[in-house]
Amino acid sequence: MLTASLARQLELRGRTIGPAVTGDRDLGPFKELPGVWANLPGLPGRGWNMIALPVALPVAVPEAGPGADPSTGSRPGFRLLLNQFNEELKFNLVDKAVPNRGVRGTSPSTVNSDQVVVTLDYEQSISQIAAEDFPDSGLAGGPGLAIHHEPGLFLNMSDPNGEGGPDIARLATIPHGDAALGLGTASTVDGAATIPFINALPMGVDQSPTNPYLAPYRHFHDNPFKGLFDPTDPTALLKDAIQGRTIIRTTVLEFDTTLPAAGIQNIPFIVKQANASEMKATFFIHELAERDEHGGPTFLLQYAQVVQLDFFPRFDGGPGRIKWPHVSINTMAKVADVPDMQYATLPSDDSAGTSQA
Repeated sequence: MLTASLARQLELRGRTIGPAVTGDRDLGPFKELPGVWANLPGLPGRGWNMIALPVALPVAVPEAGPGADPSTGSRPGFRLLLNQFNEELKFNLVDKAVPNRGVRGTSPSTVNSDQVVVTLDYEQSISQIAAEDFPDSGLAGGPGLAIHHEPGLFLNMSDPNGEGGPDIARLATIPHGDAALGLGTASTVDGAATIPFINALPMGVDQSPTNPYLAPYRHFHDNPFKGLFDPTDPTALLKDAIQGRTIIRTTVLEFDTTLPAAGIQNIPFIVKQANASEMKATFFIHELAERDEHGGPTFLLQYAQVVQLDFFPRFDGGPGRIKWPHVSINTMAKVADVPDMQYATLPSDDSAGTSQA
């Protein structure tokens, strides 16, 4: 949280916009983020993505029941797409002392009570290494495919009225036609933080491993993607990535669009076909015992993000549609403390396939 004393100092200095600097206390829990984080050169292929997508299949999908096609007794079809990727995540500009005007008290005893926000902009770019889907649709694409681009802002917020609640926020915009506001909190723990297990099976269906409708999940559970990624335990590779590392402390950033005043807005096509209804993301900034060439601390950045995609009628008769968890994880190192103001230009070759992520 942006403390009252620091917020007052920022107000006195006035609003400024400029390159972000690592260690800037005005950034609060984001102070280690400025610069460039990436998989290359030291941590190639540590990014993993899973997403269920509606698809027209040439054969009927088993498990008839409520919501099934009455003409065939089958369920609508989906495919499970898994990607391995490299990422570049840039934190470039800081906008300090952004004022949100307000008052508190009751007339005639009202006083100005402005909120102060410090924002850190980011740009995320992801390039596919490998992909596989089941059933095989022929749409997974090949290496070098640009599968994600996201500009956004991290917000460090003051609390002038002492109301508690969220102290950080994330604004994310996605080219597919989504805009998300995640609110949350920042915390610091000694040593390594607990990386949670994520249940990535769809909600609104029988999650039994014997359910024939979930055959794509069972396929990749029995045959992990690239011999490593199991969709029934998607954060296992995050835990593996820090095994053997001595972690001094971890800053944990949690963002959640289901909190009051948060949420996601989508273009009409997405709302109708596969609505992105919720996002929960946790970032872990690990300070390692290892020193860099100048004797300073080294860091790893990890995240686990789940976006719920809503499509197809639920099996259990509950409200709304089935929720399909779209899970992304990664482990990156800091490759530059100095912001890189060049816009990302990851390769995108139409001959490689069609982006679906």
